[in-house]
Amino acid sequence: MTSTFPNISISTERLVLRPLDEDDVPALADMMNDEQVVAWTTAPHPYTEADAHRWITRLAPDERTEGRGIVLAVTEFLTQRLVGVVHLRNTDWRVRSSQIAYVIAPWARGEGYASEAVLATAQWLFHDQKFERLELRTAADNTASQQVAQKIGCISEGVLRNAWIARARTDVGAWTEVRTDVIVWSLLPEDLAGVTEQPADTAGFTSYSDWN
Repeated sequence: MTSTFPNISISTERLVLRPLDEDDVPALADMMNDEQVVAWTTAPHPYTEADAHRWITRLAPDERTEGRGIVLAVTEFLTQRLVGVVHLRNTDWRVRSSQIAYVIAPWARGEGYASEAVLATAQWLFHDQKFERLELRTAADNTASQQVAQKIGCISEGVLRNAWIARARTDVGAWTEVRTDVIVWSLLPEDLAGVTEQPADTAGFTSYSDWN
C-alpha cells in the first residue's frame, strides 16, 4: 500500500498553507510568469491559466494520492491572498525523507514569508509525519534561496556540479538556457532545536524545483 500525505492545512502567525483550489488559477499563473520564477524553475513559459488549472486540478492532487509528495498554497492569514506555493516532492517513505521547493510571488518578497512557510512545513513534516530528513536544492547563483535555507537551520552538504539548467536573459532580451551547479542542503529534526521563532528572509523568491 502506498503511503500518502494527508490533505491538510498548516497555520502560522501570518500564513495559512492549504491545498490549491481553482480560485487560485489567476494568481498562480501570474506568479509563475515572474522573471525570477522563469529563471530558476522549469515551469512552462509563458505560463498560462490552462497550465495553472492543470497543475491545480490534476498534477498536484496526483502528487499527493500517488505518495510522491504534496503541494500547498501559501496564503496570507488576513487577506487570503496567494503568497506562493510550497512543494514536497521525491518523497521516500522508507527513509522518511522528502525534498522541498517553493515559489514566492514578487509582491510578497522581503516579508519573511518564504522562511515562515518552509519552516512551518518542516515542523509539520518532522513532528506530525515523523520524517527524518528534509532536503532543499538551490542553484549556485540563487543567493536569496540560499539565505532562506540558512535562516531555517539547513546544513550545506555539498555541490552537484553542472547539475541543473537555469534560464537567463540574453543581450537582446530573449531567454536562453544556462548550466549551473546545485547546492544541496538538508534539515533534520534536531536542527530545529535552535529555531525558536519564525525567521524573516530579506529577498527569498524561489528554490530549485521541477515545476511541471
